[in-house]
This record gives sequence, structure tokens and C-alpha cells, in this order.
Amino acid sequence: MNIAIIPARFGSKRIKQKNIKKFLGKPIIFWSINAALKAKIFDKIIVSTDSKKIANIARKYKADVPFLRSKKLSGDHVGTAEVIIDAIKKIEKKNIIPKFVCCIYPASPLIKST
Repeated sequence: MNIAIIPARFGSKRIKQKNIKKFLGKPIIFWSINAALKAKIFDKIIVSTDSKKIANIARKYKADVPFLRSKKLSGDHVGTAEVIIDAIKKIEKKNIIPKFVCCIYPASPLIKST
């Protein structure tokens, strides 16, 4: 199973709530989710977030949010690798076993699917 994981925490320091700010009329995370969907190479697109608001927006645009990330893994000094490893462990507990994992950053509105 090919999995895309989008790590989208709520507490951005430089640009408040950047992952859900509008860009061309859509929340910025939409563009990453949409590119992953259009690529047609992922069996699941999972958003790892600590925010119910981001989770609801991600679900609206057809991403899965099978868990909310812990506050411990949502701080300023937590690395992306820690977040991705945590997400993989959590989805494996739900019998979703990834063969390949791709990290797609949520604030990448210019990302292309091709």
C-alpha cells in the first residue's frame, strides 16, 4: 500500500494557522491533498494533525485523518521524521500496512501531481 502522509500542525509560529489560510480561494492544505489525489499513486492520503479544525478540512477534501496527533509531537522542535514515524505506527495498529510512504508538506500550494 502506498501512503502519503501530510503533517499539518495547528501552531505555526511565523504565519498563524498557515495550513488553513486561503490561497486562491481554498485552504492551503487543499493543494497538497489535491495533488496527492491527482497523482493516483497513493492508496491512502493521511493527514497527521493536532487540530480538529484541520482534520475536518482535510476530510472535506477527501484525505483520511484516522487519529489526532499528540501535543507532545506538535511542538516547535519536533522533527518531521518523528511525526511520520508516529503516523506509520498508528496506522499499522489499524491494519494499514504501508509499502511506501511519501511525506507531502501541507503548505505547498504550488505542488504538482505530475
